[in-house]
Amino acid sequence: MEFDLPEDAQSLFDSVLDFARKELQSDVIERDHNHEFWQEGWDKCAAFGILGLPVPEEHGGSGCDLTTTIAAMEALGYGCSDLGLIFAINAHLWTNTIPILTYGSDEQKQKYLPKLCSGELIGANGASEPECGSDVYSMTTRAVRDGDDYVLNGQKTFVSNALDCGLIVAYASTNLDAGHMGVTAFILERDTPGLAIGNAIHKMGLRTSSMAELFFEDCRVPAANLLGREGGGAACFDCSMEWERGCILAMHLGAMKRQMEKCIDYSRQRKQYGHPIGRYQSVANRIVDMKVRLEAARPLVYKIGWQKDRGKNAMLEAAVAKLFLSEAAVASGLDSIQVFGGYGYMTEFELERDLRDAVGSRIYSGTVEIQRNIIARLIGLPPSTVPPVKRKQ
Repeated sequence: MEFDLPEDAQSLFDSVLDFARKELQSDVIERDHNHEFWQEGWDKCAAFGILGLPVPEEHGGSGCDLTTTIAAMEALGYGCSDLGLIFAINAHLWTNTIPILTYGSDEQKQKYLPKLCSGELIGANGASEPECGSDVYSMTTRAVRDGDDYVLNGQKTFVSNALDCGLIVAYASTNLDAGHMGVTAFILERDTPGLAIGNAIHKMGLRTSSMAELFFEDCRVPAANLLGREGGGAACFDCSMEWERGCILAMHLGAMKRQMEKCIDYSRQRKQYGHPIGRYQSVANRIVDMKVRLEAARPLVYKIGWQKDRGKNAMLEAAVAKLFLSEAAVASGLDSIQVFGGYGYMTEFELERDLRDAVGSRIYSGTVEIQRNIIARLIGLPPSTVPPVKRKQ
């Protein structure tokens, strides 16, 4: 088995790392404190080509395979401590760009993909609702065909990039009684009549990525903006989650490596009782555990790229990686703070922010509990017993 990155992927990793270290370091602490999206950083990433990595050249992208794209995301997490910005990029790519690339008509691809790749449009995704998060296909947002339009009514929450977006891939049911078979995907431009974006939702971490609610009140969406076929939204959503669970974790690989190296340097310099603290097993063992987690997590993430690049399904691999890496990122975040002691708890050392950002990974793109359910189902265990839910009409 080959563990080295392909030459093209390694070259891009090195280039992105150099770019991130030079261009994406400004005022992260202040922007995190103010819950401020960094438009300049977004524009720099767009100009570098990050936003178009997996998109074919004919639509304005670079045509990279998934393994190479994962390498770029890992390098971003390693070289840039603003994980909120990187999270916003991931949300844009995997829940907006990829669904349009995969399920969009030729006209939709030509209209939207070049602007998504250039950063002119920021993408968002409307799926979760106040009463259905993990049980996403119990959504109650309705879509009713009316002539050449669909009329949407309902509400979405936890919408990443909502305050800054220009384009939304949103999901609504065209047949509530059909469950997931009634879910349909739509492309909405920000100025669509009947679409309203709520106030900012403030978060524990990933604060430099905006979040808000969406409201649809007799929101008229042209039938030409149907994404895929009516009733085919579940396949579109599952596709986006498969890509997201793999790629969005890569930034945490980079962050974990950055944390570990920071802890190694600190443990060599910081002295207590006359010796560098790295000589004490209680400190050294924490850093060793950080290394073990990183080495165990990395192949899990890259296996997703290996599978997808060969045209294979990677739902199981994505769920396994999501479960393991999200727990590992939190554990390593805690260990890094403990190595630094009181200094690790202070904002200026930036480790407390890494921990806050890591906690979100156990929730977004499907909670760790949901990943266990997915894994159990895909390895053939009997389905769990879930009481039936009476749907709202």
